[in-house]
Order: sequence, then C-alpha cells, then structure tokens
Amino acid sequence: MKQFVYVYILVSEVDAAKHYTGISHHLFGRLQEHNRGHCPHTAKYKPWRIETAIAFASETKARRFEKYLKTGSGRELARRHF
Repeated sequence: MKQFVYVYILVSEVDAAKHYTGISHHLFGRLQEHNRGHCPHTAKYKPWRIETAIAFASETKARRFEKYLKTGSGRELARRHF
C-alpha cells in the first residue's frame, strides 16, 4: 500500500499567531523534530502542535498544495477555513 504524504499546519503553543506550513511522509516524527528545535524556522517558537493535516496519495499534489498554502491567498484560505 502506498504511503500518504501530509501537508500540515502547525501553531505555536507560545504564540498562537505563529503558524508554520510543511510537508512530510512521517507527520508525528516531523512534529517531534520541530519541537526538539531541529528546524531553524520553527525553533524559536516551540513547542508546536498540529492544527491541520491533510493526507495526499500523490506527492506531486501535496507539494503543489503546500506551495499554494505559502502564498498570500493560500495563507488566507488556511486562516479562514483551518
């Protein structure tokens, strides 16, 4: 069986205004990496929790959706609906 690819949005437990969008095959392992400070983009605002995670069967579609969420209109979509 094919493994899912997850596009996720994290929210900082220190500052709820801080969000991070990423992609991973191993969602909970990746969250642990963020919370251990292994990612320079998220280390300052750890700990993090998963706010939204969407599973894709296609890595190509997941990467396109992650890229979209990092645009202005994608951030607004996430703010309003996730």
